[in-house]
Amino acid sequence: MVSDLPPHVFDDRTAFATLQAMVEQQWLSGGHECAIDGLRLTRATEPSGTIRAVYQTSFCLVLQGSKSSAIGETALEYHSGQCLVASVNVPVNSRITQASAEQPYLALSLAIDPAMVSELLLAHPGVAHSRVKRAALVKGAAPPEVLDPLTRLLALCQQPADQAVLEPLIRREICWRLLCSPMGAALLQAGLQDSETARIGQVTAWMRAHYAKAFKVANLADMASMSPASFYRHFKAITQMTPVQFQKQVRLQEARRLLLSEHEVAGVGYKVGYESPSQFSRDYRKLFGAPPGKDAAIMRSSVAIESRA
Repeated sequence: MVSDLPPHVFDDRTAFATLQAMVEQQWLSGGHECAIDGLRLTRATEPSGTIRAVYQTSFCLVLQGSKSSAIGETALEYHSGQCLVASVNVPVNSRITQASAEQPYLALSLAIDPAMVSELLLAHPGVAHSRVKRAALVKGAAPPEVLDPLTRLLALCQQPADQAVLEPLIRREICWRLLCSPMGAALLQAGLQDSETARIGQVTAWMRAHYAKAFKVANLADMASMSPASFYRHFKAITQMTPVQFQKQVRLQEARRLLLSEHEVAGVGYKVGYESPSQFSRDYRKLFGAPPGKDAAIMRSSVAIESRA
């Protein structure tokens, strides 16, 4: 169904409906994940609670329903026919806001390689945007030119013999279509190696991979080739949080994932970088609304119920 799709978004509603049907079919056969690395599908029949995740450089296209994603105090609502571009690795709190059994929320997200963006910009330096968006998350109307390559990318899930040859070509086409669209202003910054967004993105990627390590802002600033004051200012402007807040969110999200399989709360706290079990418990409760042990028990119970359903 595309009844909530604004008439100006796509000229070819048939292509949009085809993509909806393909996502629905692929979801029923494989769930979230599929054979395409970095391609994730979502289907929900009711609004969700808060979903916490670290977005990498990627874009998400909503095919039905609506969703809200927030970093810091900034929240973006996007609905059918709109997409969200994440230009750097950043912790995000999101909620599915519109979904029902009759019209489930449908969406797909695809990781974008900043190196591919850089390669395209070097080969085609004429790609430019009058207003470059220096923000971790940007929403807008999905460019209609991405529908066809997205449909072909999804089709490769059922065509493993063709995947090795065609997938890189289709990914490159999607990246190019996004760069040439109004949404490209945000993606452009991820590919420009000397841009503030790209340099902050390199730091956030390092922080995500090394979340348990202590850091000094001066060292992160050196990594970004900025002065500490400039680094701090650009980091907060782009991610809507300080480096310490960023690290804390990544640590706590990883701790929550670990608690699904590990029962020793203090051990998990130490593993993600906390030196004080009491501080870990306080921070965890503040973010997730319950102390780690209780929250872990609730999560395990929910998983057990769903596996028996």
